Amino acid sequence: MAEKRIYNFSAGPSMLPLEVLKKAQSQMLNYEGSGMSVMEMSHRSKAYDAIIKKTEERLRTILAIPNNYKVLFLQGGATSQFSMVPLNLLQKGKADYIVTGYFANKAYAEAKKYGDIALAGTSKDKDFTYIPKQQELALNKDADYVYLCANNTIYGTEWKYVPDTKGVPIVADMSSNILSKPIRVEDYGIIFAGAQKNMGCAGLTVAIVREDLIGHAKEFTPVMMDYAPLAEKDSMYNTPPTYAIYILGLVLEWIEEMGGLAVMAKRNEEKAKLLYTYLDTSDFYQTQVNPSDRSLMNVTFRSPNAELDALFAKESAAAGMSNLKGHRAVGGMRASIYNAMPMEGVETLIAFMKKFEEENK
Repeated sequence: MAEKRIYNFSAGPSMLPLEVLKKAQSQMLNYEGSGMSVMEMSHRSKAYDAIIKKTEERLRTILAIPNNYKVLFLQGGATSQFSMVPLNLLQKGKADYIVTGYFANKAYAEAKKYGDIALAGTSKDKDFTYIPKQQELALNKDADYVYLCANNTIYGTEWKYVPDTKGVPIVADMSSNILSKPIRVEDYGIIFAGAQKNMGCAGLTVAIVREDLIGHAKEFTPVMMDYAPLAEKDSMYNTPPTYAIYILGLVLEWIEEMGGLAVMAKRNEEKAKLLYTYLDTSDFYQTQVNPSDRSLMNVTFRSPNAELDALFAKESAAAGMSNLKGHRAVGGMRASIYNAMPMEGVETLIAFMKKFEEENK
């Protein structure tokens, strides 16, 4: 008898494709005749070497990563990059940060420990409900880099354009929208992402770093925060998060089989359009995000009051949908509809929302 599964709308760790879970399950005790689980393998073994190399190869193919970029499989979550980026990139000591939400603000606060960090743009004036336009950015041509968070999970906004920085490298935290659509990697100096949203399970952080940005770390930088030795050893300076890398490989295989990032983008656009269209026609639910800046990954909304928000979270969980409660910083509700969320999950959510609205008007 099949196990009953719920629709997991968590912002992360999020749901994984069922095909990925089933394949991992089938290989759990004996990976391809090795007689052991991937969890048990030495990262120096031939079997694991093939796994990590194939995973990188697939990632390079799917994202069309140019040859002058290194792919690093790291630990410490995306949060570790908040320190790692300034430690490695601040050569002149200046950087521009565009703060469009909670995690961008955390990165900005961390970077200020290491240099002259300017606030080049922010949407805080309207509770992070929009993305600043190009003309609203105060960018410094002498900055070492410009930092942004490509998708804001808590507030439900997403960058739909790449800022013109006049050649200054852009560092982008893509933790919550990487692999959701095609991107031009060459538009960025560094892209990094925690894996637990669209790439796999928690424990792995992927950094895609342009080679000319490697090798300039401050002399006091801890070795595990320096891109250079990690790149030189092909992510094997120490034991990498082996099982999480394996899961990423399975997710990438699933994306390939589904048809690649163009197909992922179409699926994600259709899911988000269905949910936003319902929200726009409802007098009961509100979403404050500027329509042109709405995230395809994280849809935020609220009911008429906090008591109903709490009831919504409780009753939706009982109806087989988890983690629809909004982040503690903003309240309300949040539906995270990453690649692995099927259209049926969104349809189930909307049906529940309609029923809840009828019962609580």
